[in-house]
Amino acid sequence: MFDQLSERLQGVLGGVRQRGKLSEPDIDEALREVRLALLEADVNFKVVKEFTTALRERLAGEQVSEALNPGQTVVKAVADQLTELMGGSGRELVFSPKGTTVILMAGLQGSGKTTACAKLARLLSADGKNVALAACDLQRPAAVEQLERLGQQAKVQVYSQPGGTDAVAVASWALEQANEQGRDVLILDTAGRLHVDEELMAELAEVRKATNPLDVLLVLDAMTGQDAVNVAESFAETSEFDGVVITKLDGDARGGAALSVRAVTGKPIIYASTGEKLDELERFHPDRMASRILGMGDVVTLIEKTQEEFDAGQAADLEQKIRKQQFTLEDFLAQMKQVRRMGPIGNLMKMMPGMGGAMRQMGEVDESELDRLEAIILSMTPYERAHPDVIKGSRRKRIAAGSGTTVQAVNQLVKQFGQMNKLMKQLADGKMPSPEQLMASAGGGTPRPRRAR
Repeated sequence: MFDQLSERLQGVLGGVRQRGKLSEPDIDEALREVRLALLEADVNFKVVKEFTTALRERLAGEQVSEALNPGQTVVKAVADQLTELMGGSGRELVFSPKGTTVILMAGLQGSGKTTACAKLARLLSADGKNVALAACDLQRPAAVEQLERLGQQAKVQVYSQPGGTDAVAVASWALEQANEQGRDVLILDTAGRLHVDEELMAELAEVRKATNPLDVLLVLDAMTGQDAVNVAESFAETSEFDGVVITKLDGDARGGAALSVRAVTGKPIIYASTGEKLDELERFHPDRMASRILGMGDVVTLIEKTQEEFDAGQAADLEQKIRKQQFTLEDFLAQMKQVRRMGPIGNLMKMMPGMGGAMRQMGEVDESELDRLEAIILSMTPYERAHPDVIKGSRRKRIAAGSGTTVQAVNQLVKQFGQMNKLMKQLADGKMPSPEQLMASAGGGTPRPRRAR
């Protein structure tokens, strides 16, 4: 996401950083390049104009020419302005202190609304909420069945009335069920249309009146660019909504919709979908997103994802195993699975400061490489995983055949695991391995470019 814009802005600001002193023409040139980068990213023209005007005022106020580090001053100003453009501080959902909190999800057909409902239900469930879904989209064929299937995957209750034709009646009934069963949250999946029309707005208004939701969230497809902004503007003119859930942000290299919607409608982006899986929905933090766009990483989100998968007890046990050189291939497989549950490896690496540019040079991380590693380890016996030094000739052939790989691939894994174990022991003992050792553990050289998808 934002790859095109990120590359352009990092290129512009990289040149600014390298200059010891910035003149007025230098700033003008940088602002011109920033403006072009935003326009190419499909950001609304009026938004771009307001952004660059505000940025110029901010830079004038910072007295860049007299700053100790003018390049960093400009970068900070751009980051602050991007953060402000996307809404400043992030906004939380509102929950009722007692009874069931109703969240109404609205949007056009094809925006990913039904999937977003299930993703949000799963996310809130992970936060300890007792969540249920209500199938109120009675217009689109199979919409009820889709929500029921997604609800099973998210492990949440779905209230539905197959064959029903009155969305208001279904919504009211679902709310009664949620209250009786003590649900904390009820998420309403309402009907969408191909475009904003009177019928859609009338039904939304009736459902809203019957259920009194604390938050109405508009689901927008980032891939549609400025059309998404136009949809949001139309909704804002005809029906009140409180925030935005933006979907398919992972597939939008430009990011114009995400950058424009707050400025055009005044409504914040609350959640962003970063993948197709149900666990790939995250809170939208404007400051963190601005940091990612400018290649400064997103360490806070990375730490949060890590804390969700690892606890202090696991970390302590792992440290003891490493110190005693008892870290096995079974442990390695478990750690790899936990890391992969945090999301695509490429996305995680981009959260590390400075890794965005390196990732673009290396190309897309090939997740199938990790699948092959997992297949090789799973083809070993428990004894072999605990004692990889016994994996010789015939064992290697059997493991290669069982995993659908080659003997060379098995050899490489066993060799690199041994080298990695030694390095981890040194690090645990507070010793810094030599560059030669680090190179050897990586396979004898720098990482090779991954296959682009």
